[in-house]
Order: sequence, then C-alpha cells, then structure tokens
Amino acid sequence: MIERIIDKRTHDLGGGFEVGRVLPFHARRTVGPYIFFDHMGPADLVPGFPREMDVRPHPHIGISTVTYLYDGALTHRDSLGVTQDIRPGEVNWMVTGSGITHSERFDHAREHGAHMHGIQAWVALPTEHEEADPAFYHHEGSADLPTWEEKGLRGRLIAGNAEGMRSAVKVHSPQFYMHWDMDTGARRTLPAEYEERAVYVAAGRAEVAGQVLGTGQMAVLEPGKDVPVTAKEAATIMVLGGDPIGERFMLWNFVSSSKDRIEQAREDWTQGRMKLPNADDEEFTPFPEDRDYA
Repeated sequence: MIERIIDKRTHDLGGGFEVGRVLPFHARRTVGPYIFFDHMGPADLVPGFPREMDVRPHPHIGISTVTYLYDGALTHRDSLGVTQDIRPGEVNWMVTGSGITHSERFDHAREHGAHMHGIQAWVALPTEHEEADPAFYHHEGSADLPTWEEKGLRGRLIAGNAEGMRSAVKVHSPQFYMHWDMDTGARRTLPAEYEERAVYVAAGRAEVAGQVLGTGQMAVLEPGKDVPVTAKEAATIMVLGGDPIGERFMLWNFVSSSKDRIEQAREDWTQGRMKLPNADDEEFTPFPEDRDYA
C-alpha cells in the first residue's frame, strides 16, 4: 500500500530554528497538486531574537501557499495590502497566480517568545488558473474548517473535500488536506477517495499500512486502496493529496508549467518590477543566483 517513504531534509534558518523539506523529492515531486511541503520547527524562540530569522519579502507565481501552525504565531504582509497574524489551527491561504510578494515575520514571538511549530505547503494551480488574480484568505473556526472527534482522535479538514466534508478554503482543483491528532493506539482508515495521497508524521510515531513511521517521514500511498493508520504513540498526522496536476517546473519561489514564464518572473523580480508588501517594503530577498530548477 506504500509506494515510497520520504524523509525530511533539514536545514537551519539560524538560531536553532530548523525547517525540514519533504516535497519536492527527486523521485516524487508532487502528491496530487501539493508540490512543496516544509515542516517548520519545533523550536523554542526566546524574546529579542534577531530579525534575520524572519522571511523577508519575496515573490511567488503559479501556486497557492498554505500556512498552518500547531504552535506559535506568524505575521503575514503582502503586496495586496493585507496584514494578517496566524495562530494555531488557523489557515493563511494565498493565491499567488500571476504574481504576488509577501513576508512572514515573527513579530509576536520576538516580543513574547514562542514555541514555533507548523507546516508550510504549496499547491500548484491548474494551467487555466496559473495566471489568476492574486488573492489572500484567512480562515479560522469550525464553520470554515470542519472539525470532528472520534475515539482517540481529533481531526480538522484544512482544505478541499474529504469524506463528505468541505472546507471553506477556495481551491482550484480536486484535493484534500487534513490534520489528525491521535492518542496512543488510536486507529483510523484513510479511504481511497483520491488517486494520489500521502501521510506525514509531524510528531510521534504511527503505523501506516503495517510500516512504522517516525517524526519527519512521509508515506506516499499506492492508489485505489484504503489505508489503515495507527498511532504507536501520541502523534500529529497530516494527510494530503488529490488529482494529479501535470508537469510543473520550480525555480526558487516560482512555479509554472512553462519555463519561459518562470524566466519572465525571475527577470521581473531582479529588475524590481514586482511591488513589495505595502507594510513591509524596506528590504527584500534577492534572487539566489546559484539556484537551479528543482
């Protein structure tokens, strides 16, 4: 039932704050439309840490970005004029489309300290929506993000449709993205609703289709089969997937079905033709000249 297991590849952003890259992986670039999956933390940040740890203004095209936290807080600012804090259990969903710039700052954590832990994902847009107008949406509460409880498990549907539930997040292709908190011994079956699916262990240990995964491992599942998931200890689980999206190219923060479009975006950014966030335009992230297509 498991096609492949992917281990996160970790790098330090500074001050002990680590980020683990799961997708894209050289042998498995996407799961459904999910083309990028980063595990942030966990890390304890003390008040007064340097601003170098912040994610300075930078550009995107061709995707929706998804920020979801288990602990801590981030402040989003973008070129549409939006400033929005995000806290645990909420969703910041940004449609980048034809182009947007944004920053993510640790404003609250720098003042008060924080235990930071979360996931950032990118969802590739279908070709007919790659040049959509950029937009930003913030969602919180069970009215937008369906939540439920069953024996030993608390679940939330972050995006898409699954098991008769629908998230209020605006998606552009068939997909699902869920968060399960599982007690030791809790068991749940992931149905074969979508062609491509994956299970990621963000904390703890879980048995997926008979194979035990630890923190930082993703199991990419074979299609067409219901898959049992059992918590071997208290575990935080992310399940995600959807219909295949087709070939995509990625260069730094740019994603597109066309390399020519990516090269245009690179030129626009390096020549200063992309507007910086209204409330955060004093600095920006230069294009990394040593970066190649992923």
